[in-house]
Amino acid sequence: MTPSGAVTQAVHELVRRDFRHVFGQPQVNARPDPVWRAVRAAGTRLWLDTGDLDEAAALWTAEFEALTTNNTLLNKEVQKGQYDALMGEAAAAIRTAVPGLSETDLLLEIGFVLNARHGLRLVERFDAMVSVELHTALADDVARTVAYGRRLHAICPERFYVKVPLSPAGLLGARRLAAAGVPVNLTLGFSARQNYLAALLARPAYVNVFMGRLNAFVADNHLGDGRNVGEKATLASQRQVSALRAAGRTPARLIGASMRAGAQVGALAGVDVYTMPPQVAAQYHAAPLPAVPARADDDPAVTTAPGVAPEDFAAGTLWEVTPVFQAAVDELTQAAPDRLTPDELVARLEHAAFGDVFPRWSAVDRQTAAADGKIPVFGKWRDRLAAGAIGLDALMNLSAFHSFATDQAALDARIAAHLR
Repeated sequence: MTPSGAVTQAVHELVRRDFRHVFGQPQVNARPDPVWRAVRAAGTRLWLDTGDLDEAAALWTAEFEALTTNNTLLNKEVQKGQYDALMGEAAAAIRTAVPGLSETDLLLEIGFVLNARHGLRLVERFDAMVSVELHTALADDVARTVAYGRRLHAICPERFYVKVPLSPAGLLGARRLAAAGVPVNLTLGFSARQNYLAALLARPAYVNVFMGRLNAFVADNHLGDGRNVGEKATLASQRQVSALRAAGRTPARLIGASMRAGAQVGALAGVDVYTMPPQVAAQYHAAPLPAVPARADDDPAVTTAPGVAPEDFAAGTLWEVTPVFQAAVDELTQAAPDRLTPDELVARLEHAAFGDVFPRWSAVDRQTAAADGKIPVFGKWRDRLAAGAIGLDALMNLSAFHSFATDQAALDARIAAHLR
């Protein structure tokens, strides 16, 4: 169910109770840094991908403008025990506001409190924009995505971006949020075609390529050395999104996410945004390029293992955006998109022969992806990838979502333990 007015007000007041931040006055002393100034000059905005305040403070300079969190990063902070007291306080306030609330909805609300409170702490420390993520239980529900997304943004409209997962319901929910003025970071993207669709249909502030996981999929499954897979997908996405933005068709910018090595900072200079894990930022800062040319027009080569063709694992779905696909997306965006349901969105893509973008995953598929973890086991999906029944981008999206859902479940379990 969507949240009631009583619980919305109670949660909002609890989260904001001790928030006295003066915008424009960070707690950290952020000095300029010539290394990061050079990257910014190439056209890339700099975010840090961490929820650890001290870890971020050690790297923060005047060139950084945002931090991004997710279910995994928030879970790490919650598991440290720093919010145990807040859990009990939140439970009491919510139960008072809405007696008889189900345990499922109570866990969802307390998770919301933790996410929002931690986001506010990041705002206070850095005076930065902070990307905060919705609970994974909302991923297939348009109405609740919109309701919780609006609530989360309202906690700190001056600084919060709302992360919504790229799913059929997520796209439609993100579209409604964006139309309501909520800046959306549409997360869990892996390909240029996913981002072409997302940029035009949802019109979010940001779309993503989780590049490191793409490289790991190829390397871990011995399909090649993994080099440049994520980079090629990221640069292809950058060109598509930049062209759409230049044509006035979307406000979206591309985030190069899931970075794994400092070398990627130089190799992808000119991508709209980097969200860098601290170790990546530290690596690059220790060994920066003497010059930082923009690389958005590069198209790096991908080498597969002997006997392996890119078609064997549907690699082309990561960076190819054909005129036929563009036409299918254009038709979607012109045919009353605000009345679409998630199922209708999937059906229209199937009718256009692009059912591999959002396959109709079975319960067994979801269990398999959850068991695989962040990186799918190629052998389990080989035949369907080779046949074009599923795209590699779609498979990586499924695995990433269930990886985050696993961490969300761990966070929910800690909350539940403190309510007993």
